[in-house]
Amino acid sequence: MVVVNPRLTLVMGPARSGKSRWAEHLAASFQAPVAYLATGANDPHDVVWQARLLEHQRRRPSSWQTLEVGFDLAPHLLRLPPDHVALVDSLGTWVAWGLDLGDSDWEGCCVALVDSLQRSAAQLVLVSEQAGWGVVPPTAIGGLFRDRLGALEQRLMPMATAAWLVVAGRAINLHSISVAVPS
Repeated sequence: MVVVNPRLTLVMGPARSGKSRWAEHLAASFQAPVAYLATGANDPHDVVWQARLLEHQRRRPSSWQTLEVGFDLAPHLLRLPPDHVALVDSLGTWVAWGLDLGDSDWEGCCVALVDSLQRSAAQLVLVSEQAGWGVVPPTAIGGLFRDRLGALEQRLMPMATAAWLVVAGRAINLHSISVAVPS
């Protein structure tokens, strides 16, 4: 049974669509303390990644707390106080951490994440990449990433009270203009 979380908002879109900026806008609109939960690895040797991190950091207010949680997202969500907003950026980098896991272990991680999203007392804004829009990944690991991320997004959508698709700098309210695909 799916439990709807009135505090869960999904923000999805392809790379460089503006989804993080839209999620930051939504998080700020709650006018509450914001905890930015970063799931990506902070590799100081990756110059391109460091530039992207710096771009994100410059946009955020200095009052926002940044937590580099990596794959340990679920326990951090449960520790947030009810008067906080958690901006999780992003689900795709969280999925990437678990690509080496077998199906059973992966399912356990997904169950733990779903449970934490249902039980967290904080307002949640979850950013996720849209992968596989017409391109078939040339590698098995790329296909696994696409499949796991897509399946997880479909699992989370019924829980969310708000969902946005951001494309080319435009945010589209999915709940107001869409119909759920039958199982």
